[in-house]
Amino acid sequence: MQHNKFGIYLNKKNCQVMRISSPYWIPSGPAWVFLTPEVNATLLKIRELAKEKDLVKDAEKIVWGDWSQVPKRRSGGKKIS
Repeated sequence: MQHNKFGIYLNKKNCQVMRISSPYWIPSGPAWVFLTPEVNATLLKIRELAKEKDLVKDAEKIVWGDWSQVPKRRSGGKKIS
């Protein structure tokens, strides 16, 4: 299992965070930053961490991401383009 990749990820580009607690989708790419392994972190704590790490200009703009934006997978586990 990929438990070491579970946690909160921040998309610095659009100031959205995603709570990752299953291997269904692990964010990747230069916009995504692993913020904390604490999957139960509150949005307040997430904003504090992002501010401490100087990841965004205005931490108050950070919001929860939208799961409808996550790439869908086929039954074989491959992403659908």
